[in-house]
Amino acid sequence: MQPLYLTHYTIATSLGAGLDATFLQLSSGRTGLMPQTYPGELATWTGRIGALDTSPLHESLAAFECRNNRLAALTLAQDGFMDAVADLRERHGPERIGVFLGTSTSGIENSESAYRRRTAVGDPLPADFRYAETHNIYSLGRLMQRLLDVSGPSVVASAACATTAKTFGNAARMIEAGFCDAAIVGGADTLCATTIYGFQSLGLVSPTACRPFDKTRDGISIGEGAGFAIVEKAPPASLPSGAVMLRGFGESSDAYHMSTPHPEGRGAQLAMERALASAGLQPKDIDYVNVHGTATQVGDAAEDRALVELFGKDKPCSSTKGYTGHTLGSAGIIEAIIATLAIQHNFMPGTANTQELDPALQSHYLLRGERGPVRRVLSNSFGFGGSNCSLILERPS
Repeated sequence: MQPLYLTHYTIATSLGAGLDATFLQLSSGRTGLMPQTYPGELATWTGRIGALDTSPLHESLAAFECRNNRLAALTLAQDGFMDAVADLRERHGPERIGVFLGTSTSGIENSESAYRRRTAVGDPLPADFRYAETHNIYSLGRLMQRLLDVSGPSVVASAACATTAKTFGNAARMIEAGFCDAAIVGGADTLCATTIYGFQSLGLVSPTACRPFDKTRDGISIGEGAGFAIVEKAPPASLPSGAVMLRGFGESSDAYHMSTPHPEGRGAQLAMERALASAGLQPKDIDYVNVHGTATQVGDAAEDRALVELFGKDKPCSSTKGYTGHTLGSAGIIEAIIATLAIQHNFMPGTANTQELDPALQSHYLLRGERGPVRRVLSNSFGFGGSNCSLILERPS
């Protein structure tokens, strides 16, 4: 593929809002997970963003009021991102800027609340419930176009936990086809009862903070988070500090099982191979792999097998979900931005909470963060139904 430039990006998770807060926590090894305080009695840990409880949308956006849209607005306010989009509009025109986003649950929490507020089963939903502007998957896209004042192609997808990694591929294809010159990619996902209790029903939620690749790992910790990035085919005359390139991406759908990856990691390996082929690179060219690493027994084992098959046993890798929790549909963009921080700071993050590596796993998994030359990072995002995506990010020459 023709490389694209990530000229600006921003992030918000339970580690904090903005790039500086995120890197500070990653480099210090401090997790953002805490015992969950979501209404209910389920004993687990989550990556909750407390600021969302007191950050309503502006009154002009009252129709969009929901936790997910609050998170999107909070994230856009970080790292000078809105100013960068204003500059982008000046250079390309609003009609030439696409918006390619993802979310797995959107504002489903509003729907949960609306159903609870009925006085009896079968009653209509409350009159103030706004499905189109909150729960509808495209709610996020409509809000983003309004906040950013752009009018190019706009798509919001939902492809399980690979969702926002796939937004990079959507943008790359639309730019290559000539429909736009630049794009905003990313997405948001927030905590809700549906995901917490849904994953619990599958036996996948840990009662403690998740421990990727640990000998005693026993499930995920769900987090909430958002991230957005500007991608352009032709950068401004002077590349901004911290800019990176999207060098390649690979997608696959192994469709092995609705909620379980292929035990040999075939879909995961295929996505990584396609990303390398897209970039014209070999496994030896990658400096660090940000693994999907959710801390489930089967998922980590399958990814480890794919990693060793492709990269051997010496490639440094780690999962950052011990810091943020598994942010579901937004995991792809969040970990892509973490990959850019790794490149920018020549730092390979360690892992949080993991104490004793599973001796059955053979990859070179980092328990502690390490400094060293990091020019290229491969970031993995794998989801239910075998929806897989791998991205390769690179420091410009």
